[in-house]
Order: sequence, then structure tokens, then C-alpha cells
Amino acid sequence: MKRNIVIAALTATALIGGGTATALAVASDGGSASTRADVRGADDDNDDRTDADFAAQSDVTAADALAAALRHTPGTAASVDLDDDGAGAWDVDVIKGDGTEYSVTVSPDTGKVVGAHQDNDDDNDADDRAEVAALKGAKTDAREAALAAAAKGTVTEVSLDDDDDSRAVVWSVDTTKGEWKVDLTTGKVTADRDED
Repeated sequence: MKRNIVIAALTATALIGGGTATALAVASDGGSASTRADVRGADDDNDDRTDADFAAQSDVTAADALAAALRHTPGTAASVDLDDDGAGAWDVDVIKGDGTEYSVTVSPDTGKVVGAHQDNDDDNDADDRAEVAALKGAKTDAREAALAAAAKGTVTEVSLDDDDDSRAVVWSVDTTKGEWKVDLTTGKVTADRDED
């Protein structure tokens, strides 16, 4: 009876976690016999898909998604990210002139905006103000950063980052071939050594 409970508990834990787990059940008579069960969650096949997989299937680039989002919701783009949790849509964060942040979803197939909503997360207000302040003097916007880094691989994410070396704010750009920094003023692309 205890053996069945142990197996059931380990199986439930593995399924809830969505990953692969190996359950080891020991015979209830105290003997040394053991049984292994390999448990795989139902959605594990989707977990293997990466940003690179979604980027390869997308007809829309990060720069295209940024342009579409800004046409729909005018403001300053603070980030774009290829969402690998669902259908691979582009998520673009746009900050309006009054500091209100919007999340805009762009189809990876058509480049059309398929959703937009105001981000009511008050915890990010200070971060939003800091991002807007950093971007005021910037000569390179998120779209230009995406275009500059595209020569290094297909862009899957662009976001602001404070460079740990100099405390300067830079665009952090993830591509299918590595991570890059793009200077806000010059647009110069350099390898992101902080991620090594």
C-alpha cells in the first residue's frame, strides 16, 4: 500500500512540474527490489521549442513587430520579445508619453496587432520611468537596435539593460546566434560578455 502511495505521489509531482521525472519505488516488504517508472508530462514536446525555432517559423522580424506595435499604440518601445510559451507571437512593451505602459501582441505570421492592453502592474512604475528617462537622450531606438543586431543572427528579443561594467543603459539584444549589446547613442553592436 505504501509503495502505491509513493508511486502516485511521485507521479503527481512529475506531472505537475511538467517535466520528466524518474520515480523509484521500494518494495514495501523492506527488500531491495526496486521499480523504475519514467513519467513524461503531456506538454513536454512543446517545451523543446526555442526562440530560434519560433524565429525560423516567423515571417515577421522583431523590427517589423516593433513598427506594427508603434503604429497601433504610439509611444516609445521599451522591449520586444518572441513569446515561446504559446504560438510564438511578438510581445511589445510600449510606454506612452504619460508613462502608461501597454503590452501589444503582434502576429508572427501577418505582422498585424492581435491584442493590446494597458499594463497595470504598479510594481514596474519606477522601472518604466527609468526606461523613459534613459531613452530620452537615445539616438538608437529598439527598432534600430534590432536592425543593427540582425546581422549577428535572427533577433528574438530586444530590451533595455543597465550594463554592469559602466552602469550605462544599453539595448540588450538576443539573437539565434548569441547575445549582443547595442549602444543607445552610437548604435554600435558588441558581444554581451556579461552573459558568458
